[in-house]
Amino acid sequence: MIPAVTLAMAGVTHATLMKHLFPGDGLEAAALLVCSRSPAPRRRLAVRTAIPVSYEVCSHRGPDAIVWPGSYIEMAIDAAEEEGLTIILLHSHPGGWLDFSKVDDKSDERVIPGIFQAFGDRHGSAVMTPDGAVRARLYSPEMECEPVDLVTVAGDDISYWWSAEIASGVLPRRSLPFTSDMTSELGRLSAAVIGVSGTGSIVGEQIARLGFGHVLLVDPDKVEKKNLNRILNSTLADAETARLKVEMFAGAIESYREPGIARAMPLEVGTREAIEAVAQCDVIFCCVDSQEGRMFTDKIAAAFLIPLFDVGVVIPTFVKDEMPAIADVCGRIDYVQPGGSTLSDRGVYTPKGLRNEDLRRTDPDAFADEVRQGYIKGLPEEAPSVISLNMRAASTVVNEFIARAFPYRLEANRHYARTMFSLAGCDEEHSAEDDFQRAGSNFLGRGSQEPLLGMPAFRKRRKPE
Repeated sequence: MIPAVTLAMAGVTHATLMKHLFPGDGLEAAALLVCSRSPAPRRRLAVRTAIPVSYEVCSHRGPDAIVWPGSYIEMAIDAAEEEGLTIILLHSHPGGWLDFSKVDDKSDERVIPGIFQAFGDRHGSAVMTPDGAVRARLYSPEMECEPVDLVTVAGDDISYWWSAEIASGVLPRRSLPFTSDMTSELGRLSAAVIGVSGTGSIVGEQIARLGFGHVLLVDPDKVEKKNLNRILNSTLADAETARLKVEMFAGAIESYREPGIARAMPLEVGTREAIEAVAQCDVIFCCVDSQEGRMFTDKIAAAFLIPLFDVGVVIPTFVKDEMPAIADVCGRIDYVQPGGSTLSDRGVYTPKGLRNEDLRRTDPDAFADEVRQGYIKGLPEEAPSVISLNMRAASTVVNEFIARAFPYRLEANRHYARTMFSLAGCDEEHSAEDDFQRAGSNFLGRGSQEPLLGMPAFRKRRKPE
């Protein structure tokens, strides 16, 4: 069952909090989390800002209790009140107990009503243990308590902490990869597949059969005869009736899963409805062939702290003896963690590339003229019969997700931010997260703040009174 309430955190934020909450003295420490919200219906909180409480200002720090000044509550309220964000009080349990004590309960009863006096309809508290595990809960203004079903951190690894399991006495642990335990855990997660064509259909097929509890399919296009050779599950009848790719594929998933697993969204990812739907997912697979699609997906992942896996294939050509020849057969897989280097930082899309795409869409004649004049070098030509290449790339990107969520590599995942393979050269290269310069993102943890993704075109219109 997909969790109703989720708290998402970037890996860089989690690492900073661990360093502050466990300074090595065996005493409790505290911080405040200011969290953005995702669009309804799912309640998915994204940690936008973490405010550490200085050790020196605490009137008491013990191994099982901490007392800190109310001025930090005021700081959090100042940061959260204007947008109506959620405040979560976080402290450490150096002893490793991942539960709330009676002291914690009494502290919440005393402190949290004061936050509600200022603003809001949901605030909460959380605890962290030395292994980095987090458990959280939310309160209503009437101080009715509900658990945060899932706390997730997307860093070099992707971590999941499930409240129901912890409450039942099960110690937090990672499911073993490629087992039925992994399948069961995936059954509680939601994945978005952006672009359901050559590569995207193969990615979608894998994650549906791996057991994801919900699969969102985003693509506005219809099935055509020319792409029957590379879109899984597509048929001649689908092409003849110009069936929407997402509807075709959702129907295929239901044929071997059950109704309700797949959701078909026949829209561009750069639409408000699609953005809001993708924002509710736990992981994103970007399989588009446009720079604009990757730009939107990049921003969504940063704003809502969602791990992003991007895949692309290309067959560049050159002219030899007045005949076209294959220069290489390439694939690229990027894992983008919130707070790390973005697809923009890595040059997957550029201002020039976005401009070229816009020009090609709005003024094809001008685009063709620029190509003739040499201003635009042109995109590498992709052969239409590429299902074997797509299979290779799609398998790599899905295994990259498994390696992050259910680690199995011999080396640290941080060394594998990007994978590039060449079938012509028979080699594979990897780039580490630290190989890329990070420009920083104003979108990190932005959530559903208006205008959506910071773009005026997506500003929510007020209903007339």
